[in-house]
Amino acid sequence: MDKMKREALSHGVVTASTGNHAQSIAYAGSLFGVQVKIVMPNGVPELKIEAVKDLGAEVITHGNYYEEAREYAERLVSEKKYLYVHASNEPLLHEGVATMHLEILEEQPDIDIVINPIGGGSGASGACIVYKTLDPRIKVIGVQAEGAPAFYQSWKDGVLRETNGVKTAAEGLATAQAYELPLRILREKLDDVVLVSDEEMKRAVKTIFVTTGQVAELSGAASTAGAFKIKNQLKGKNVALLVTGGNIQSDQLASILTD
Repeated sequence: MDKMKREALSHGVVTASTGNHAQSIAYAGSLFGVQVKIVMPNGVPELKIEAVKDLGAEVITHGNYYEEAREYAERLVSEKKYLYVHASNEPLLHEGVATMHLEILEEQPDIDIVINPIGGGSGASGACIVYKTLDPRIKVIGVQAEGAPAFYQSWKDGVLRETNGVKTAAEGLATAQAYELPLRILREKLDDVVLVSDEEMKRAVKTIFVTTGQVAELSGAASTAGAFKIKNQLKGKNVALLVTGGNIQSDQLASILTD
C-alpha cells in the first residue's frame, strides 16, 4: 500500500480473498486512508467478514470459492479502474509474507524442516525464498487440501493446472487453480507437497487446541495435519509448523472438539 500509495488513494483498492489477505489489505488501507473493497466467496465464516469490516473495508460477497470471487474483483477493476492487488501474483506481497520466516530463523536458527500450508502459494514462496537463500539445508514442505489440489498437480507437472471447483471446508486452501508467480518460485525450491483431508485437518485442530490451547481454523491446522502424515520423516528434526489462521466459528470448533 505504501509503494502504491498515490494510485491507491486516487482510485481505491480492490482484491479478492478468503481471509488473511483480506485483513492485511484492509489494515493497510486503514493506515493510509485508502478505500478498500474485498470480494469474498460465499461460505467464508462470518467472523472473517466482520474482522475485515472492523478494519474499515467494504466486503462484497460473490461466488462459491476463491477463483469466482477473484474473477469478479478483476471485472470491477476493468469497470471502475480500482487498483488491484492480486493475492498470489503480486511480488510485493511475497516480500511481506516472507518476513514471518525471517522471524522463525531469528528465534530458531537450528530449524531443519518448515511445513507451510498452500492456498495461493505466497506463504510457501516466502518460506522458500528465505530458507533456500540463507540456509539451503532447511527443507520446506507445502500442504494442500485433498479437495483443492491444483497447486500440487501443477508442481508435479510443471505447468499451471486448474480443477473443476473445490471440495474442502478449509476455505483458506480452497483455490481451484495454481498461479504463475508462486509456481515459478516453488517449482524449483519446494522440497515436497503433502495432501491432507478435511478430517485430518479437523483432528489437527483438536490436537492443537488440546495440547497448546491455541485455536486454529482448518487451513491453519493443515501444516500440523501434514506433519502427522509424514511423522516418520520428522523424527529427530527441529520442525516449524505454520499455523496460519485461527478464524473458526465457535460452533464449528465446539463440534470438532466434542467429536
